[in-house]
Amino acid sequence: MNNNKIANPFVVGKYVSEEYFCDRTDETAFLKKQVDNGRNTAIIAPRRLGKTGLIQHFFAQPDIEKHYHTVFIDIYPTNSLTEFVYLLGKTIYKELKPLRTQWAERFFTTIKSLRPGFKLDAATGEPVFDIGLGSIEQPQTTIDEIFAYLEAADKPCIVAIDEFQQITNYPEKNVEALLRTKIQQCKQTLFIFSGSRRHLMSQMFNSPSKPFYQSVITTDLKPLDKGVYTDFAKKHFADYGKTISEELIKEAYDDYEGVTWYIQMIMNELFALTEKGDDCVAESYPVAIRNVIQTQESSYKDTLSNISAKQKPVLFAIAKEGEATNLTSANFMKDNGLSSSSSVQSALKGLLEKDIITRTENGYRVYDYFFAEWLKWNY
Repeated sequence: MNNNKIANPFVVGKYVSEEYFCDRTDETAFLKKQVDNGRNTAIIAPRRLGKTGLIQHFFAQPDIEKHYHTVFIDIYPTNSLTEFVYLLGKTIYKELKPLRTQWAERFFTTIKSLRPGFKLDAATGEPVFDIGLGSIEQPQTTIDEIFAYLEAADKPCIVAIDEFQQITNYPEKNVEALLRTKIQQCKQTLFIFSGSRRHLMSQMFNSPSKPFYQSVITTDLKPLDKGVYTDFAKKHFADYGKTISEELIKEAYDDYEGVTWYIQMIMNELFALTEKGDDCVAESYPVAIRNVIQTQESSYKDTLSNISAKQKPVLFAIAKEGEATNLTSANFMKDNGLSSSSSVQSALKGLLEKDIITRTENGYRVYDYFFAEWLKWNY
């Protein structure tokens, strides 16, 4: 057993090490195969299913660490090509600066358009990345320089771009075509694109009219196997002198449909509620759910405050149903006090655009399972 154990083995929101990462053996091997064969990859899955963890786990593999430079950026918060370029440049510099290699030192000499924005640290005399968005006057020039820098690296680079579908919202024209051209020109830099908006990602890579058509190997990330996760959770409880039943783990898995982040949050709290030497009892399960949701309550209130009065009744109705179908039917509208099918359609469009709800095979549900539960409690 590892003597440097972390306090709670059910890690949420970050990658610690292989010991605290559940499975994804086949998916990791799949990424390795694509990299070994010089192929770019796209991973499509709903948010919080584990795309980021998988990529970080892949990057942590000894063979990858030894033979590649790796860069990961999440562009979900970006709203323009300028912001994309800024985040990419800043992340590359942050990742490479500690390496102290000759290539890392060439960052500002290669990416000349950013050079006026950096400053020297008064204490160490070393360059410090002090670039603001305003420092990027010509994003296309800067991205040319960044790609040239990656291509000149002392070993191949792998760049992972999370929530890649965000580039379709940028106001600049032909961003997809621009990036496709730059990426196509790369000889020793590979890319992993991941995204949660299935229809947008599929359209980007599978539509003949799109620049990225058939430019990657695409894979859908599925939930972890229930049995594998059950063994994983039981083992970590046992390693810390605690026990938990398979039934309780499987209940959490089923309630959150195998979506990793939510299950891990519940397991994290159940672990915290169980003393060493004790068994995690079924009565702790609703307590864990309430505790976790209460920690998110302020953000849920903020989210709700930004939803229009016409959208709220539709949101409440979907949350109450869990998975809502036939939202414009007379019975559904009557049962939920909704006025007209046109107002329901308008509300659905707005809620989808804000990522508050998501489409399912049969209808709609609230994207965040915990938010849905909080809405049912309060409305």
